[in-house]
Amino acid sequence: MQVVAVDIGGTHARFAIAEVEGGRVVTLGDPVTYKTAEYASFQTAWQAFAATLGRAMPRATGIAVASPVDSDLIKLTNNPWIIRRPLIKERLEVDDFVLVNDFGAVGHAVAQVPDDMFVHITGPDVPLPDRGIITIVGPGTGLGVAQVLRERRGYHVLETEGGHPDFPPLDSFEDALLKRLRTAHGRVSSERVVSGPGIVAIYETLAEIEGRPIQRLDDKTIWSLALDGTDSLALAALDRFCLSLGATAGDRAIVQGGKAVVIAGGLGLRIKDHIVRSGFAERFAAKGRFRTMMEAIPVKLITHPQPGLFGAAAAFAQEHNS
Repeated sequence: MQVVAVDIGGTHARFAIAEVEGGRVVTLGDPVTYKTAEYASFQTAWQAFAATLGRAMPRATGIAVASPVDSDLIKLTNNPWIIRRPLIKERLEVDDFVLVNDFGAVGHAVAQVPDDMFVHITGPDVPLPDRGIITIVGPGTGLGVAQVLRERRGYHVLETEGGHPDFPPLDSFEDALLKRLRTAHGRVSSERVVSGPGIVAIYETLAEIEGRPIQRLDDKTIWSLALDGTDSLALAALDRFCLSLGATAGDRAIVQGGKAVVIAGGLGLRIKDHIVRSGFAERFAAKGRFRTMMEAIPVKLITHPQPGLFGAAAAFAQEHNS
């Protein structure tokens, strides 16, 4: 059957038609992207997509939103849209729907995309296990953490707030970084460092250590400078970011009992080549008495261009066994 896959973030809403069968996604059509600021509501953006389709919309949808989804009134993060769960069927003219958190959708994508949608980062270069827990860590605007439990009869996606435990410094630089962040925020979570905006504090701490004047650059500028290699300090900040990402991914794998780890998120995809060349692998495995266990865990990065859309469709397919 066909479903409308939807992925709603703070800035963009993406729509596509997916074919699902037997609890899995068979195909995902080309996405159509809208700026959320240009539409009054989810319903009007939905209607805009329907107008481009040129035929009747499928009467089923899987919706991923960048917000908690455990209430009837959903207010999206960084987006003025409000979604009222009891009105979805009426407003969208659908018979069935599934609503999941955006990183929960990524979990469904990890569970269902083919093996060739992953690139190897460290550990054994083997496929993801078909039994046990897969830990998912996704740096982006924030730090998403989830887990997929694969069993003989299928899989379960467990959404978490694993980006918010305290940030643990591991060397003198990170001591200085923690001090800087604590002055600004009080309590410092891992998300303050291992996320897109976290590069700013890393960059400024490096400048302070070197006695350089601190340039007040935003995170997008620093990432651009780092990725094009035109600023040595930004490049050093990227190296430090990868170290913290490795340590954080390893910590979450230990806590969750992960048999494999997947790095997700748009930022992860942008820096995938740098992750492989960085100290990520050493920090991931550096867990004292558990080093041997950590070195045996495969770490991969998902490369699917639309994991949110794919995962929204997969969540619908799994729940309805469609």
